[in-house]
Amino acid sequence: MVYSANFKGRQFAFSDLRTLMAKASPRRSADELAGLAAESELERAMAQRVLAEVPLSQFIEEPLIPPEIDEVSRLILERHDVVAFGPLSGLTVGGFRDWLLKDTSDLAHLQDGLTPEMVAAVSKIMRHQDLISVSKRCRIVTRFRNTLGLAGRLSTRLQPNHPTDDPRGIAASVLDGLMYGSGDAVIGINPATDNLQNVETLLQFLGDVIDRYEIPTQSCVLAHVTTTMALMEKGVPVDLVFQSIAGTEAANRSFGIDLAILREAKSMAEGLGRGSLGNHLMYFETGQGSALSANAHHGVDAQTVEARAYAVARELSPLLVNTVVGFIGPEYLYDGKQIIRAGLEDHFCGKLLGLPMGCDVCYTNHAEADQNDMDNLLTLLGVAGCNFIMGIPGSDDVMLAYQSTSFHDALYLRETLGLRPAPEFEAWLETMGIFEGNRLSHNRREVPLLKQFSDFGGALK
Repeated sequence: MVYSANFKGRQFAFSDLRTLMAKASPRRSADELAGLAAESELERAMAQRVLAEVPLSQFIEEPLIPPEIDEVSRLILERHDVVAFGPLSGLTVGGFRDWLLKDTSDLAHLQDGLTPEMVAAVSKIMRHQDLISVSKRCRIVTRFRNTLGLAGRLSTRLQPNHPTDDPRGIAASVLDGLMYGSGDAVIGINPATDNLQNVETLLQFLGDVIDRYEIPTQSCVLAHVTTTMALMEKGVPVDLVFQSIAGTEAANRSFGIDLAILREAKSMAEGLGRGSLGNHLMYFETGQGSALSANAHHGVDAQTVEARAYAVARELSPLLVNTVVGFIGPEYLYDGKQIIRAGLEDHFCGKLLGLPMGCDVCYTNHAEADQNDMDNLLTLLGVAGCNFIMGIPGSDDVMLAYQSTSFHDALYLRETLGLRPAPEFEAWLETMGIFEGNRLSHNRREVPLLKQFSDFGGALK
């Protein structure tokens, strides 16, 4: 189906819905690199105008990627709830935007009736304030050993990476993060090497620390899902199962996964029964541009493919979903403006689809961005009700070589917006003397973690 519009005698035609979506996307370098982007701001504006008139039902009738060749497309269509979609079925994309901005109710009842393409489409015609105001009304609560996503709460992933997985370095970073109130979402390590023995050592260390100090949180070593599955078969204590995911079957295949593997891993982890409050135990990371990197985007724009990854995540009821927004580099998100826009889009789309969205507010050193840009995105996401952010020593990940948010950034956001950690973790911080009245205690020298540092670090010997 051809989509077209006329502006002052000039005709604009878009050959299909996939092309229209790409041309309507706010500018980003990934789409320009892929040859999908609008050629001018006028063409982009006309595409957005045409997109606003497209019925939401068209996304069911005209899949952007044929389900015959893509299991993610099949999943999206098979899981679409016609009954939940009913109240929206007569709306256009523009009408859906207006409805979202006028309605003030909880949006949870919409989740199963929406497809990723629908929410990606409406995001393309929304301003930043629109994305923020709607996202804030989407409270997605998950539980494993604590409760994440409650209103008025902001959690953090404590990320103690080390370029050689040195035990003492990791231990020092974990201690540092806990002393600043970080780690309620997860204490999660990106291992420098993915071999079984190394990952097992890291998992055992995190498990020992959590058990010894009775910390109401969960651990994760972000190894490939098949590595984690092999360790679960050995009886190694695994809390969360991690995997990077994408929005097409081919892109996921480039990661060495498919839906069947993810379902099997989830089933294995559920059998361990390690959650005390709930059984949300999957942790997924995504990022705009990953499908393009694998040459597996099928001509779909980067933001829409990213939203399709959320259909994969939604299928597995995760504890955490993290868009690592600026990690791939300026080839896909060129500067601070594009990174900020992408972060707000991802958060909005994920939340509207029912996911517990966090964001790694980050950039690479060769991007046209700096820490002030990240401060802006961090603050906007805090206002929008983001479930969690990263906590990294000094905001500089020395293993992955990129810039993110620090333990101090989380303190800034909590104090400025009146946000607090997960309730169970907050109570632990108070009991340990790390926090006092939801702020850092002035007398933290007596904290048992600090007094027993040699014992703490020795757990990895």
